[in-house]
This record gives sequence, C-alpha cells and structure tokens, in this order.
Amino acid sequence: MISTVSKYVRRSPYQALSAALIMGLTFFAVTVFSILTILSIRFISYFETRPQLTVFFKDSATREEIRDLEKNLSDTQKTSSIKYVSKEEALAIYREQNKSDPILLDLVTADILPASIEVQATQAEHLSELAGVVRGSPLVEEVIFQKDIVDTLISWTNAARRLGIAVIAILVTVSVLVIITIIGIKITVRREEIETMRLLGATNWFIRAPFLLEGAFYGVVGSLIGGSLAIGLFYYFSPSFESFLRGVAIFPVSPIMMLELLAIEVIIASLLGIFASYLAVLRYLK
Repeated sequence: MISTVSKYVRRSPYQALSAALIMGLTFFAVTVFSILTILSIRFISYFETRPQLTVFFKDSATREEIRDLEKNLSDTQKTSSIKYVSKEEALAIYREQNKSDPILLDLVTADILPASIEVQATQAEHLSELAGVVRGSPLVEEVIFQKDIVDTLISWTNAARRLGIAVIAILVTVSVLVIITIIGIKITVRREEIETMRLLGATNWFIRAPFLLEGAFYGVVGSLIGGSLAIGLFYYFSPSFESFLRGVAIFPVSPIMMLELLAIEVIIASLLGIFASYLAVLRYLK
C-alpha cells in the first residue's frame, strides 16, 4: 500500500509538491496563529496579575500626604492591598529590569523616578471608583488604570483571533479543493487501471486506500514544513521579542510545548488530507 502511494507521488511530483506547499502554507498560518494565541494569553495574564491601579506622585508629595491618600482609598473598603513604592525602590526595580544594559543604568537616578502606590481592588468593577478618588488629588502626577490595558489587550486579541480564524478557514478550504482536484486528476488518469483492478476482484476500499493515504501524506509533509518553519522563525526572533517586551514575563516558551503543537498539527493535517481525498474518491470513483 505504501509503495503504491510512493509510486503515485513519483508519477506526478509537481502536483504532489503543489499540494504539500499549499498545505504547508495553511499550517504555517495555523502555527503562527497558535503561537500568537499562546503569547497573548500569557501577555494578558501577566497584566491581570499586576497591580490593577498604579498611582505616580509628584516630587513635591510627602510621605505623610501619600499616607492620607492611602487612608482615603482604604476607607472605601474596596481595596485588597495598597503597596507604597519609594523612589529608591523604584530605582531598584528599574535596575533589575535593565541590568543587561549598563548605559540605561547610568542615565537614571532615584531623583528622576517618582514614588508610587500599587492598588489592588477587591473586585474589578471597583477600579473606576478608586481611580476617581486618586485622580482628584493635587499630589498625583499620573494614574495607570490596569483594567483599561487588559480590556484593550483583550479587544485586540479578539480582533486578531477573528482575523486569524478567517484566514485559516480560507486556506483550509483552498487546501481541500487543491487536494480534491489533484486526487481527482489522478483517478481520471488511472481510470483504466482502476477498472482492471475491479475486474480482478479488488474491493472498493482496496482501490480507494492509496488515494486516502496520499492525501494523508500531503497533510503530514505540509504540516511538518509549515509548522517547523513557523516554530523555527519564532525561536530565531524570540530574543528580539523578549528585548522589546522587557519586563513582561511571557518568555521563554517551552520547546516541548512547540513539539506538542506540531504533533497535534500533523495529526489534524493528515485527517484533513484524508477528508479531502475521500471527497475526491466519492466524486470520481463511482
């Protein structure tokens, strides 16, 4: 059976290459979309675990004045924690985040960085009220509303997910149609050979099996090409992404996870190839 599939592929190498490349393009897109989904989930989770409200103070604000503002927040009974970060602590955090870049460390001192408080709300819906409490204070320089960031990230992620699903759906449809066409052509070319096999008593499944396996072959080869290329490019550019997202702990991504993703894609691609070949067999082998 395998030798028959190999013979079919060798007889029309350009058709086989076309089917494998189309499938490869499809699963390149699937892999890229899957990796982006993994990273976006980690990205959103990172921000969700950060302080939900960060309040930066003017240099003129004293510690006593900041304590009074902390008390106002606590009196709402809608905060689960309030953490004060002094200028010196902010500098220590900055140095830890940029320890690999000595130039940045030399340019920043504690006097440049503002003191701040990090506020965690008991419930997300309380954030707007807590932000209103601090925004009215003359001590406050800036308020970072973490929920706004998370909501924006979720909105972007959902939009990207819808676009990705649409692109993948189109590519899957094209892949199926290409395989149906190629298998259909091969069935037509071998019609006399197939009729001879029937006269010799071959069953329908014996005749159909090589075409189904050929579809699976296109799926496996295509997914290995597309998936491996996408994963290779991801790891090649990972240092650049990690440098760009400095301080956001979403790297590294385990190679085992990537291998699991590739294995799942190979299985799905082989089933997709079998499905497309089966449609062609139903259409052309009456």
